[in-house]
Amino acid sequence: MATLVLDSPALGQGAPLNPADPQKPINYAMDESSDAAVMLRVAAGDEAGFNYLVGKYHRALISFLFRMVHNQAVAEELAQEVFLRVYRSRESYRAEAKFTTWLYRIATNLAVNHARDTRHERSASTIYLDAPDEESGTTPDVADDAPSAEQNILRDERMAAIRAHVMALPERQRMAVLMHKYQGMDYRQIGDVLKLSESATKSLLFRAYQTLRDKLKDFV
Repeated sequence: MATLVLDSPALGQGAPLNPADPQKPINYAMDESSDAAVMLRVAAGDEAGFNYLVGKYHRALISFLFRMVHNQAVAEELAQEVFLRVYRSRESYRAEAKFTTWLYRIATNLAVNHARDTRHERSASTIYLDAPDEESGTTPDVADDAPSAEQNILRDERMAAIRAHVMALPERQRMAVLMHKYQGMDYRQIGDVLKLSESATKSLLFRAYQTLRDKLKDFV
């Protein structure tokens, strides 16, 4: 059965990171072991630090991009371009944003631009919201027990419907769903990538999931 449920209301909430002075930019590099601190060292010439960040995020980034472009080769090329841009822009990075926020903002912009540039080349495009997990090999929301032939047909119909309706979502809603469902990013992180407030991000995801629930009610 399709499960399109928003995370608990507590997601993305918690104590302010800088309650004493909420207007003061947060310095994510205060922890010297953080990715932000590593990126600042990269800006100062630490090549090993850059290799560390590439190794840490390369696989996750390809997975994220693949779900947007549905082409492994293109996803790998875009991932390389993302890290190339990260390196070229290393001196402009500021630790006021998490490294992952900066990274996924670059990736999202590249994927959106690619989709726009190649839209005329594709008669149909799909986003595999139910693609098997790379590490476990399991498919979301599918039981481990061997399904019957009828269950296989229903599952295929459900997956096709999900792909079609996710693709039909407005661009920002589609990106938010992918980041929320598959990257485990909370409202604040998604908002940082899409340059939206936390409340606007919640509203965006609510509308996206409500649309999917309405469109997929026969499969739920």
